[in-house]
Amino acid sequence: MKTLSLAFALAAPAQAALRFGCSTLTIQRLDPVVEPGNVPSAHLHQIVGGNAFNASMDGDVGERGACTTCTFSEDFSNYWTAVMFFKHKNGSYHKVDIVQNTALPNGINGGMTVYYTQQDFSSNGKQKITAFKPGFRMVVGSPTSTKRYGNGLKFVCLKGNKGTRFPELDVFPAEKCNGIMTVHHFPACWDGKNLDSPDHQSHMYNTVKEAFQNGGPCPSSHPVRVAQVAYETLWDTGKFDGMWDAKDGNPFVLSYDTAGSPGYGTHADYLFGWKGDSLQRAMDSSCMFNACENGRPLKSQAVSPMNKCTVNKMVNEQIDGWLDAMPGQKGHAMKHRKQ
Repeated sequence: MKTLSLAFALAAPAQAALRFGCSTLTIQRLDPVVEPGNVPSAHLHQIVGGNAFNASMDGDVGERGACTTCTFSEDFSNYWTAVMFFKHKNGSYHKVDIVQNTALPNGINGGMTVYYTQQDFSSNGKQKITAFKPGFRMVVGSPTSTKRYGNGLKFVCLKGNKGTRFPELDVFPAEKCNGIMTVHHFPACWDGKNLDSPDHQSHMYNTVKEAFQNGGPCPSSHPVRVAQVAYETLWDTGKFDGMWDAKDGNPFVLSYDTAGSPGYGTHADYLFGWKGDSLQRAMDSSCMFNACENGRPLKSQAVSPMNKCTVNKMVNEQIDGWLDAMPGQKGHAMKHRKQ
C-alpha cells in the first residue's frame, strides 16, 4: 500500500471538474447497495444512470450497460436518492415531481445534476485525482438519523429562480418555496483498498467543510484522493402551495420518513460504472463542466437518448397520484385516491 500511495503522490496534478445532467432512469423501491436482492426495498428511490441497474449489482457495471440517462455516454454509474412527498393535512401523500437544473440543457426528464469536483464550485483542483474502480460503491447520510448527520447534506429553498444556490440549510425550509433542492456531497478520501464496507461508508473519509468548498488533506488511513461526487435534485414543491399554511409546519417528507422529521435522514447512494478508463481520462484533463463534452475528453450525448434510456419495472405498486401511505408504509394503497 505504501508503494501505491507513493505513486499517487508523485503523479502529475489534474484539474478536471465535471457537472452534468442525468434524466430519471426509474423510480422504484430498489437499493442494490444497502438492500441487495430485496424486491422491494424499504423505501422509494429516484435512480439515474446506466440501464444495468438491478436489485443486485456486482462486478464491472460499465461493461454491462447498453444506455445511460446521463450526459456522458461512457458513464453507466448509478446515482440515487430518496423521493420527496407532500403530506396533505388529511393524511394522504403525493409524490413531488422533479424539475431540471437551469444550468443544464432543456428537456431533461426529471433526474439530477451530478458533480465530480476537485476543489470548489467555480475553479479546478490542483492535485492528482484517482478514479474509482469497478465494483466501487458508497453511501452518504442515513435514513435513521434524527439529528444533523454530517457535512454536505443540505436543502435549498428555491425562489423565483430555480438556479438559487444559497443559503444551504440542514433541514427543510420552513417557508414556502418555488421548489426545494436536496444536496448530497460524498467524501473524497478513499482507503485505497476496499470497494465497499459493511456500513458502505467506512472505506471513505470526509474532509469537506460545507457545500462546494475545498476539502482538507486526506488522512493516512484514507490516503487516496478521489473526486468529490455531489448530487443536486430539484423538487417542484411550489405546485402544492395552496394546500398548506406555513404556520402548520412544513408538509414535505422524504420517502423513508414516516414521522415527518425535518430531513436529517436525507441520504444518497453511488455505484461506480464509468466504462474503461473514461473517468480517469477526465480527471487527468484540464476541462471543466460542459467543456469536457464532445470528446474533450469524454463522449457525450443529446437529451433525447438520455430520456429514452429506461429499465423494466421490478416492483409492481402504485407510486403516483394521491396515496393512503407512502410506498413501504403500512396502509400503502395500490390505487389512486382522489383529493
